[in-house]
Amino acid sequence: MISSPKRVAIVHDWLTGERGGEKVLRELLALFPQAEIFTLFYDSQKFTQTYLGHPVHTSFLQLFPGIGKYYRYLLPLFPMAIERLDLRGYDLVISSSHCVAKGVITDPESTHISYCHTPMRYVWDCYHDYFPPGFKENLMAPFLHYLRTWDAASAGRVDEFIANSQFVRQRIGRYYRREASVIYPPVDTEFFHPGTDTREDFYLVVSAFAPYKRIDIAIEACRRLERRVVVVGDGQDASTLLRHNNPQLEFTGRISLSRLRGLYRTARALLFPGKEDFGIVPVEALACGTPVVAYGVGGASETVLDGKTGVLFSEQTPAALTEAIKRFEKLEIESIACRQQAERFSKLRFQKELRAFFDTPMSGKPKQKTRQPLREEPSLELR
Repeated sequence: MISSPKRVAIVHDWLTGERGGEKVLRELLALFPQAEIFTLFYDSQKFTQTYLGHPVHTSFLQLFPGIGKYYRYLLPLFPMAIERLDLRGYDLVISSSHCVAKGVITDPESTHISYCHTPMRYVWDCYHDYFPPGFKENLMAPFLHYLRTWDAASAGRVDEFIANSQFVRQRIGRYYRREASVIYPPVDTEFFHPGTDTREDFYLVVSAFAPYKRIDIAIEACRRLERRVVVVGDGQDASTLLRHNNPQLEFTGRISLSRLRGLYRTARALLFPGKEDFGIVPVEALACGTPVVAYGVGGASETVLDGKTGVLFSEQTPAALTEAIKRFEKLEIESIACRQQAERFSKLRFQKELRAFFDTPMSGKPKQKTRQPLREEPSLELR
């Protein structure tokens, strides 16, 4: 399929920084050098009107001044904005989607492949994590119901789904009633590799500060065990996390990749208490030869080998993580085993599997797309 399309469009939800989704986007752009990018909006202070040399087309949301600071409040407008992107005339459309990108409207003759990082977590199984009971939840409920309906219905616009993990493949089946191939995201195992650094007696947390990441569990478990913990990152939950008063706790904020690699190499283990769709951070730690103690649901259950490259725990509680750390400290985990596991998720492997997927003619794949929605689509006019 790679050599045949003349015009290729890659749709990415938004461009406000470099995280896991943008790493996948980079590899897609390398595979399709002629591609043009479509996105809801991008941070003009971080990106120009080209991204890695590719032209960027935005939605009307780009006209909102400073949107990068408050875009979460405009979530109900996202379906309308993504559908207004003009994708007429493109032979191949690839959506890199964790929110609404897969809902673009394409020509009937075009092929639409969606690399799905996850169905919208905040309207499906993580709904109560983002919107706990209260005034805010009651205010958002009608919009979230509308988004769930739109999200399920717009899945019918996709020809083929690629999931970034078996966990996400299952979620696609549950919420979209669709099958998906699995191609794990790329991890830069060339940059993240073991060094000659001496291990130190501290645990490491690397995460955006969001409620569902459950960083509080890691902090509390280390407090109970009187273990030093270093927390890397920032985000919306910063004010809450910074209230923890513990002399063994250190916050670094955002740091350079070189310093992060140094922390991976010297930490006793990485603590990963959140439920992630895949989770690149644990694999980066493994690539540096560092074991991982992780919540055993979601992507971590596919990347961390319990007892061999780390320890998995089954409940998101400080008590469960405390017991997992105790168990980990009794094990002798070899750095080389961690590194070998991480190499299964390398950039080279991702490129090879992605190329093989697109080299397979669509005529050899079952055409899944249906022009009939799974249920009646709601009006896109907000009332």
